[in-house]
Amino acid sequence: MPTFEEAFGRRDFCRTAAIAGGAILLPLTAHAAEKSVALTLLSPVPRQVIQREDYRPAQAHDHEPGGPKLGQARVAIRGTWTGPVPVRLEARAVLHEGCTGRNVDWTPLGEVKTSPFEYDFVVPAGGWYRLEVRALDAAGTTVKTADVDPVGVGEVFVISGQSYAAGANDEHQRIDDPLERSVLLDVPAKSWRTANDPFPNVGDGGTIWPAFANALQPLLRVPVGLVNVAVGGTATRQWLPGEDLYKRFVEGGKAAGLFRFVLWQQGESDVIENIPTATYVERLQTIRDGLTKEWGFGPMWLLAKSTLHPTVYNKPVEEARIREAIDRLWKLPGFAPGPDTDILAGENRGDVKSRRHFSPIGQRRAGLMWFASVWAALHEESNR
Repeated sequence: MPTFEEAFGRRDFCRTAAIAGGAILLPLTAHAAEKSVALTLLSPVPRQVIQREDYRPAQAHDHEPGGPKLGQARVAIRGTWTGPVPVRLEARAVLHEGCTGRNVDWTPLGEVKTSPFEYDFVVPAGGWYRLEVRALDAAGTTVKTADVDPVGVGEVFVISGQSYAAGANDEHQRIDDPLERSVLLDVPAKSWRTANDPFPNVGDGGTIWPAFANALQPLLRVPVGLVNVAVGGTATRQWLPGEDLYKRFVEGGKAAGLFRFVLWQQGESDVIENIPTATYVERLQTIRDGLTKEWGFGPMWLLAKSTLHPTVYNKPVEEARIREAIDRLWKLPGFAPGPDTDILAGENRGDVKSRRHFSPIGQRRAGLMWFASVWAALHEESNR
């Protein structure tokens, strides 16, 4: 890794001190002066993944003329400056060894006259990167530096639904990428970490999402960010606008920033409550419409068929109603097919001695099915 800090030559400054009614100039060392100068970066934060744009899956191979079309993102650099003004800010992105992407050399951001500040910095898809910012005085001398490490530009997904999407499955699973380029956002803590189970705020069991990320990230070749707001045992009525879970959904999406898709895995509680097909369809449309307004954009929702809970009930008629609702929603604007995880029966489900959701092999298979759905949806979206 190249070092960021640049060597500073020793410089003399002056301060005025009153002595016997007069004034003399006393030397002030650079070390003392620097105490009053600070460059602080507030955003992005370490391990954050920023959603890329202009990804072209059909043109993402290495022999594409001009290079693979992996896209890029406008990374919002926010921070504070304490010290003399104006100063000029520049940024660069230094690619970690072994990662996909391209270095970005020092690029002017703008002049800081007031604090806090915010500038956009275009970074190619990939990472991890070390994002570096420097402040320069009028003579072009670097007076302060700051960095955030690591930062990724890739794909971000918001996950919602109930227990099969949450931490209610049998095995804690882990990210197998040695560079740990699949991460999760802890929304209340406002921090990102490697997407190993257990996920925060969704239960202490295993999830299906490390298996999903382990299949997806190596083929995308960019970091993957997951924001999981699922809550076990919840029905669609509890996610409607005005409900506490709706507010949780809003908060998770806003914390993610721009993101690619909502991954929705839910239906069991609506089977238990014997919800009609039309009601389920209407509720999902209402939830999506409200969140689109809250977030300021309308990501596609990928919906799983998730109605089977074999150790809790056997309700084929009620299950069929929710499966039909998902079929109808798949055909409506704003929705697209997710996996049919109801086919995962038998050894894929935990027994009465387990958490009664997916078994370890079921978790891996459900994650692989979600990979297939997201992979197809990425290609479909790029063709629209």
